[in-house]
Amino acid sequence: MKIIFCRWKSICEDGITNAIKRMGHTLVALDRPFTSVDYDKEYLQVLVKLVQDNPDASCVLSVNFQPIVARACKVLKIPYLSWTVDCPSFQLYSQTVAYPTNRIFLLDRMQAEKFSPLNPENIFHLPLGCDLETWDSVKVTAEDHKMYDCDISFVGSLYSEKCKYNVIEKDLDDYTKGYVDALINAQLNVYGYNFLEDSISDEWAERFKAQAGWIPLAEDYIEDVKGIVADTFIGYKCTEQERIRTLDAISQHFNMDLWTLSDTSMLPRINNRGGADSVTMMPKIIKCSKINLNMTNRPIKTGLPLRIFDLMGAGGFVLSNYQSEIPEHFIPGEDIVLYDSIPDMLSKIDYYLSHEEERLAIAQSGYEKIKKFHTYDIKLQTMFQMAGLL
Repeated sequence: MKIIFCRWKSICEDGITNAIKRMGHTLVALDRPFTSVDYDKEYLQVLVKLVQDNPDASCVLSVNFQPIVARACKVLKIPYLSWTVDCPSFQLYSQTVAYPTNRIFLLDRMQAEKFSPLNPENIFHLPLGCDLETWDSVKVTAEDHKMYDCDISFVGSLYSEKCKYNVIEKDLDDYTKGYVDALINAQLNVYGYNFLEDSISDEWAERFKAQAGWIPLAEDYIEDVKGIVADTFIGYKCTEQERIRTLDAISQHFNMDLWTLSDTSMLPRINNRGGADSVTMMPKIIKCSKINLNMTNRPIKTGLPLRIFDLMGAGGFVLSNYQSEIPEHFIPGEDIVLYDSIPDMLSKIDYYLSHEEERLAIAQSGYEKIKKFHTYDIKLQTMFQMAGLL
């Protein structure tokens, strides 16, 4: 096939590009940002011309669903495939989701179930994957070991700088803030089930919206107030608090290395190693860590974040919070180790730091499972088949 790939420096793009080329398909890349996810005249002109110049193209592809691309593909009558790696994703509230030319693939089953009624034949659940060959090509030197060897590592944001709730909290009344605090404290005690949206009423969501300086969505968007409040505001705050509390608990008992650009002043025992490049540094950090920690962003309700696939694909031992979809793909205790509370996590850290053979065996088993079932090559083949292109 010939595939037109709309790229804007989003996560996964390089891995998907590598896989498409390995699979023997022809890739035509449009490396151009747009000023709006809905309408950008110059971007549309360039995309339309690219499709018209490649009449033998089988589809247009992007990471995350973008209404601007959907509009062009509908007019040009060419299939538009998108693999959404973000949860939540505002663009899925656009009415353009219903276009018949769309083939939308979502990482989270609950997310797919929520949006599938908008386009029942063309919205699919597809977990993410890993660019295994690229990770395999990364070799760790003696100097790398000196720089990156550690007991426990986490590479990523604390979400403080991404959390919209932190911006508007000062504008909320005490009742609303108290309710949010109670919701977060309750949710942080539960792994594998997100009850935030189920725990707020439509009336309370409207009250929150009225106080939050709400920026309305475009006219052709479905404004799901409860869903937006639960995921984008409370969900991100829940993720921030979970990461801070989890890392603080670990650092009180173990040597914890954190690669992040987030403010860590509230975590005085953490070894803040600064930012980590995801291509050159991150795979080496994974390979040099005895335990690689995964903490899933709370709005990902059932699915597996990209981090799990990257950690396992780089051969790392993974200790992760429980997600209901994980046992569908990996065997807990054999491919990956899961925890269901902070005390449980601390106990498992203590155990696997002192049981190296078991730890290495689990890491190898996880890697083999990725190699067999979860490379981008395999997942893209599945995607093309589900889209009716093969």
